[in-house]
Amino acid sequence: MNKTHKKIDTGLRNSLTQVCDTALVNVAGFKWLTHLVDYDNFPRSLKVLCIFDTHQNQIQVQQDRHSYLCDLIQRALLKENIKLGKIAGHVAFDNEEHCQGQHEGNWARRLG
Repeated sequence: MNKTHKKIDTGLRNSLTQVCDTALVNVAGFKWLTHLVDYDNFPRSLKVLCIFDTHQNQIQVQQDRHSYLCDLIQRALLKENIKLGKIAGHVAFDNEEHCQGQHEGNWARRLG
């Protein structure tokens, strides 16, 4: 990873940590988040993955709080001067139940 990529990664991690802390308090069933990115194709390649405890909580949030999470992520990224087009295309949802059932809880394999 070169210096430019490291700087981007630091900004991403800082902003997404703030999002995670806020979502843990304000979004039922939210557990954690991560991001996937190809720094040579940044920011188009950025995908933020929000993880929930159960499939039911994931579905509920996708129906009721999807825009809240997307706005939260977009505002945090803008503070780091990371500008995305339509944020919804960069945000995905998953849950620990499905990972456990389909990949025996191995997130690296699930995301790989």
